[in-house]
Amino acid sequence: MPTATSRRAIRVGVLAASGALLAGVSGAAYFARHVVVPNYSRREGLDVRAVHTNGDGSLEIELPATEQTRAPGRYSLWFEQGTGHACLGPVVVSHPDRNSVVRVVERVDSGDLEQAKAGIWSGYVYSKPEQLELPYRDVWIPVDNGVAPAWRFDPPASVDDASGVWAIHIHGMGGKRAGTLRGIPIARRLGVTSLVVSFRNDGDAPPSYDGRYNLGQSEWRDVDAGINYAISNGAERIVLFGWSLGASIALQAAALSPSCSRVAGMVLDAPVFDWRTTLASNAKAAGLPRPLVHVGFTILRSKALRWVTGLAEPICLDSLDWLARAIELDKPILVLHGEKDATTPFEASKKAASLRPDLVRLVEFEAEGHSLEWNVDPEKWERSVEEWFYGLPLAGSSPEQAGSQS
Repeated sequence: MPTATSRRAIRVGVLAASGALLAGVSGAAYFARHVVVPNYSRREGLDVRAVHTNGDGSLEIELPATEQTRAPGRYSLWFEQGTGHACLGPVVVSHPDRNSVVRVVERVDSGDLEQAKAGIWSGYVYSKPEQLELPYRDVWIPVDNGVAPAWRFDPPASVDDASGVWAIHIHGMGGKRAGTLRGIPIARRLGVTSLVVSFRNDGDAPPSYDGRYNLGQSEWRDVDAGINYAISNGAERIVLFGWSLGASIALQAAALSPSCSRVAGMVLDAPVFDWRTTLASNAKAAGLPRPLVHVGFTILRSKALRWVTGLAEPICLDSLDWLARAIELDKPILVLHGEKDATTPFEASKKAASLRPDLVRLVEFEAEGHSLEWNVDPEKWERSVEEWFYGLPLAGSSPEQAGSQS
């Protein structure tokens, strides 16, 4: 029979176990909410050591030396709580003694860079469409809760080899339309009309009723509205350009759109092929125990636990798993992905290519970070898109013929 001391020990143990269970459930709930609640602000965690003015008036910026700031290519820095933006070029000086690098400042689009103390490293080389110095226009696309803004880029009148082909560019989670502008120049050179769309809960398009990300489960409808706009304006075939979450949305649109037969193929940069794989990888990096991650998945899938996340409908992770559904893929897909991507695992892209080598072409990049494939090697990125595009049935000319027409 338990003694008074042992009963007290049991009570303490039960309370401790209950506390641990509550903490675990709270952690899983926080994880599930973090996945779907839009976050429009980010911490400016990259120190600006100095901004130097050269004799000709050009600027250079000194930053702490990290794998990303040392990487070759073109990038950008957001500062002043996202109101300032500068495009950064190559490293010109390294200071091992100060553990810093100096990079060229190609242009300052907004804000006072010389007064900046910290910022956010980014792949948004272009923060506004006019920086491409290409003609475009603002258009408005009817969607479920109103109208969503989009940018339309028409090809030069002299390039007609791909007339009737449109590209729809879809940005990633927590991002804006400007993130996809890196894909516009190659689409224009291919004679393709580009439509850069916004979608629910991205801060530009009308929000959904629940104000939550659905990981592509509902966002594809806004892309479908873009497809309808393109078709009503003369599009015969559609190529979807999806970045990160935008890739997941593209995969859903290509499968579910009533006009899916018009979709000729997809260009997916750092794609999410399977949300379980992606979220589990991010949770592991953040130190969240695997059992809690699976509880979080249960919360996302549960109709009864929607109050935890605020979702109007549970998320069907199975329907968003294009590794398990690889047999259902029926469009040519070009995947552009960095092997060192810690946000959307490269292994998922590699597996997709191995499961469907008949449809999925994987091009690997030595990029440091997420969705920075174009930044580290824009020539390779654009060449890969061009070669893949001219392999599609819709293209009636070779790259050489297209070049002679441009």
